[in-house]
Amino acid sequence: MTRILLVEDNEMNRDMLSRRLARQGFEVAIAVDGQQGVDMARADRPDLILMDISLPVLDGWEATRLLKEDGATSAIPIIALTAHAMAQDREKALAIGCDDFDTKPVELPRLLEKMRALLGVAGAA
Repeated sequence: MTRILLVEDNEMNRDMLSRRLARQGFEVAIAVDGQQGVDMARADRPDLILMDISLPVLDGWEATRLLKEDGATSAIPIIALTAHAMAQDREKALAIGCDDFDTKPVELPRLLEKMRALLGVAGAA
């Protein structure tokens, strides 16, 4: 089963997205702040990380930078999730090491397509 780490501080977003991903066949672990996300990624080595950008303790920019600089976690694909849909946000996300970028509210079919592309999976999870 494909393991996803969802780093999201908003409870409603967390619950909705984790349930929808589980129904698609993913195993979902949840971190509620950037530091917890970094710690969990280093300990559990998920197959893919969905990283909110606006997070407490350590924001998504810094959490992504730390993970991409760490040889143990640098190969884990990271998709930035943000309500900020400005072109410069996408550019910044890709510049710091995110493998893709998606906006909130999440459109599940679009997100799944991006996830599957990064995971190298055609069709289902």
